[in-house]
Amino acid sequence: MSGASTSLPLDALGDYLRAQGLAGTGPLAATVLAGGQSNPTFRITTADGRNYVLRKNPPGALIASAHAIDREYRVMRALQDTAVPVPRMLAYCDDAALLGTPFYVMEFLQGRVLMDQSLPGMDPAERTAIYREMNRVIAALHAVDYAAVGLADYGKPGNYVGRQVARWSRQCREATVPVTPAMERLMDWLPQHLPQDDETTLVHGDYRLDNLVFHPSEPRVIGVLDWELSTLGHPLADLAYQCMAWRIPPTLWRGIGGLDLAALGIPQESEYVGWYEQATGRQAAEHWDFYLAYNLFRMAAILHGIAQRAQDGNAAAADAVETGAKAGPLAELGWEAAQRYMAGRQ
Repeated sequence: MSGASTSLPLDALGDYLRAQGLAGTGPLAATVLAGGQSNPTFRITTADGRNYVLRKNPPGALIASAHAIDREYRVMRALQDTAVPVPRMLAYCDDAALLGTPFYVMEFLQGRVLMDQSLPGMDPAERTAIYREMNRVIAALHAVDYAAVGLADYGKPGNYVGRQVARWSRQCREATVPVTPAMERLMDWLPQHLPQDDETTLVHGDYRLDNLVFHPSEPRVIGVLDWELSTLGHPLADLAYQCMAWRIPPTLWRGIGGLDLAALGIPQESEYVGWYEQATGRQAAEHWDFYLAYNLFRMAAILHGIAQRAQDGNAAAADAVETGAKAGPLAELGWEAAQRYMAGRQ
């Protein structure tokens, strides 16, 4: 997970951590942690052997409403004593003078981050257990009483998908990187076909395998990470985001579409959704293709934003150009889901 040394001002950071009681005397070491297209993420090691994770905003001009590390910190702190596993939050600093941008510090979790959703090297029973656990955790998240944990004002209740479509459409149209015809079609189609099954829960917004930390040897999630897109929203939209993986081939991006799932021990999409329905009592089928179309559009819009940052020269990850180029093919898959939804309602 570690990479090259960083340009963080470690002396200033050391003074800050000591003032918070998080470090003793002696120098700090910092390495870049892999992942994090959006917010630069670092492992900080103190001279006395303590390890933390630091996340900060990227430098440069930022797209409005993106990179909301203050929200990440707030939601993980609120979830500390719930059934949703999160790392402990240790400090938040909004003084940009210290590191150039606001940042927060959290517990470093010693565990596994699994990047490939086909879970190579595992036997079928292990894969099934990993998928069961992912399903359990997202169901637990959607069961959190968000008002009781202090998040009643964390987002606007109701019309989540409509507002998200407007937000991501606006971001795409404000960017200088051109959008594809499929993106344009989705931006027109989605607001006209919003389901009337509105419901509000806490949603992660980016719930997927590689945003989870698993126990070093057990199929157990010990931390859900990367909450910058979390808000109050529609639980089925949140679930469908994860389930895009079944529709996206691994040759395109992070998907399991087209793999021999039965041989791998990975549930079919319908089985995975069924586990969630059983755990929560919700019914997903009626508008499922709409929520898939919405999420494929939203993911394409996020990648379009990464392409914009790559063009502007302030992307956090080295592969930003390659990642941003996947926006068009994902939007095509989204338009296919929209057409399936329309066909199913005739």
